[in-house]
Amino acid sequence: MDTALLEQHFNEKIDQDIRIEPKDWMPDHYRKTLIRQISQHAHSEIVGMLPEANWITRAPSLRRKAAALAKVQDEAGHGLYLYSACETLGVDRDDLFADLHSGKAKYSSIFNYPTLTWADMGAIGWLVDGAAIMNQVPLCRASYGPYARAMVRVCKEESFHQRQGYEIMLTLCNGSDEQKKMAQDALNRWWWPSLMMFGPTDKDSKHTEQSMRWRIKRFTNDELRQKFVDVTVPQAELLGLTVPDKDLKWNEERGHYDFGEIDWKEFFNVISGNGPCNKQRIEARKSAWDNGAWVREAANAHAEKKAKRKAA
Repeated sequence: MDTALLEQHFNEKIDQDIRIEPKDWMPDHYRKTLIRQISQHAHSEIVGMLPEANWITRAPSLRRKAAALAKVQDEAGHGLYLYSACETLGVDRDDLFADLHSGKAKYSSIFNYPTLTWADMGAIGWLVDGAAIMNQVPLCRASYGPYARAMVRVCKEESFHQRQGYEIMLTLCNGSDEQKKMAQDALNRWWWPSLMMFGPTDKDSKHTEQSMRWRIKRFTNDELRQKFVDVTVPQAELLGLTVPDKDLKWNEERGHYDFGEIDWKEFFNVISGNGPCNKQRIEARKSAWDNGAWVREAANAHAEKKAKRKAA
């Protein structure tokens, strides 16, 4: 079949919501788009372990330590699923890590902010994982099979993380005045970066239109951001916290909340590598890669030895 017929067949499958699988023909641009998106997602899971792992030993109780440890382990698993899905597109995992360490590959801007207090663990679970769920649940219906299937388990675990974070915030808000102030401070610092997680506005997004056409994405950045605000504001009210946005108000005519303008200069500055913790995060990942070299070498040597035994 010539390229035109292959592309026609590909588009028909997309239009009929038939999953594209690794051995199916796909346009190069579709493959590259998936590699960019899935690897960025995988990098976000791995880098996202860093701000939370820092609090495992400082969690206020044994129960909280166990929950924090389990969450970080979940995120490592999410990275594994996603790197594996990315490899089905013909890319080497070591190359993906090299792109992350060099700064060529991006990850979610949210993980370049510091975690200053225990309340940040609640805010991350409630807001950051809440935003992730809003973005990731539609990916369970993504047109690329391995990505969609990986997201099913990821979303189940992220949903638990979100509830865990909200429970931390609820506990703080029902505690002392100092604890509630800590929760409010965390909300103040994480609210706007959480809205930035959905990416630039639709008019400024380079990839949204084509990703929607290919049904990799099902909703635009602005649609998901609006949905997140509509769901999260009532949760903040239940906690007795104030969303740090003087322009936030319910719009009866639209049936949605109106909210203030995001500082897009800050967003683009952070994703360009100039956020509060960009250098710290990349250095931590490079160090982990270098320090883990002996483990990879030992695993490869064991695999080769095992293969030789089977051959004999």
